[in-house]
Amino acid sequence: MGTDLNAPLGQNRKEKPARKRDLGRVLRYSGLSLGTLAVIGLSAWSSLSPDGLTRRPATPAATEATAVANEKPPARKPDSERATGALGRSGALAGAHVEKVLTDEGATVTKYTPRSRESDGPALINVGQRGQDPRMAALPNEDLLEDGPEGRLPIIGPGGLRPMDQYARPWSGARGTRIAIVVGGLGLSQTGTQRAIRDLPPEVTLAFAAAGNSLQRWMQDARRDGHEILLQVPMEPFDFPDNDPGPHALSVSSSAKKNLAELHRSMGQITNYTGIMNYLGGRFLSDADALEPVMRDLGKRGLLFLDDGTSAQSLSGTLAGAFDVPHGFADLVLDGELSRSAILRRLDELERIARRNGTAIGVASAFEESLAAIGEWMAEAQGRGIEFVGAAALVKDPQQN
Repeated sequence: MGTDLNAPLGQNRKEKPARKRDLGRVLRYSGLSLGTLAVIGLSAWSSLSPDGLTRRPATPAATEATAVANEKPPARKPDSERATGALGRSGALAGAHVEKVLTDEGATVTKYTPRSRESDGPALINVGQRGQDPRMAALPNEDLLEDGPEGRLPIIGPGGLRPMDQYARPWSGARGTRIAIVVGGLGLSQTGTQRAIRDLPPEVTLAFAAAGNSLQRWMQDARRDGHEILLQVPMEPFDFPDNDPGPHALSVSSSAKKNLAELHRSMGQITNYTGIMNYLGGRFLSDADALEPVMRDLGKRGLLFLDDGTSAQSLSGTLAGAFDVPHGFADLVLDGELSRSAILRRLDELERIARRNGTAIGVASAFEESLAAIGEWMAEAQGRGIEFVGAAALVKDPQQN
């Protein structure tokens, strides 16, 4: 018996030769010619063979499988030409080689292998939307900082990325009723700052006073807990010096150069903030000549300005619009009267404003009564369909509107 497993069954056997007279007798009685016999023989052999002389039409699945099997794998590209992806600032996949290989079965296998990074520091993931990856929220984006005499100051980064966009708290994007609550004065009291970061929901925006202590540490704690943060800059009030905002306040009588130096000194105290909020400042905000250089600088740095709404004479909205500064006004001061019942009434009023206008911003200070009332009320209001967002989500942004 032969060894060819692909040969038709019975085709490897030796048959005895027929005698010539027998073949002639068969042909004579059957009336068949030698040619006809040959055709019959070929047809029988073809039907018994697995392949036959003429193949049957292949099914689509069989055709595809054959094509994949016959296709040569793509030539492997050098490392410098492979598709790469990042876990770094330079791109979303810059820390790995990505190689796609077509298997013999037709499946595509994607292989990720690490490669050495060109710089030290944490890997950051750019998800292509406003807000920072929560796992990296306590760390600044180095592309959004510049070194100056007053410290590290925020700037607009490559591709137009603004600090306001990088450090904003993400939100749903739904156009329902939205409220932003900003609690300020953090950094001035260790107890109040700890309590605010520990007890307030992460949806609350925290404003750090530039004159506070240990601000960089507090900022990191707040960001790790999911808070968006602002920087409160002291400004001259109408009743100065009876009401003194501090030695580094921006003032109407100071030159533009001195006011910018004081502004930058405040900016250099912390990083990772979306913008500036005034601390006092009724008189300064009402003086166009004094306020204009400040607004111009904020616009160049990609920061928002939140006006606490305590001065009816403020020109911040007018000048912010002139220099493309994202800008917002607080609708209510929540703790003008420092009692739980009074604060809860103001919060209810803030909700009515939000339902009427679609959005509302409330501001408060880090007093124990304020923190307790805000936390209690927010838990109830969320059950009524209110979405709490960071301040950056509610300002009027020239790039979005």
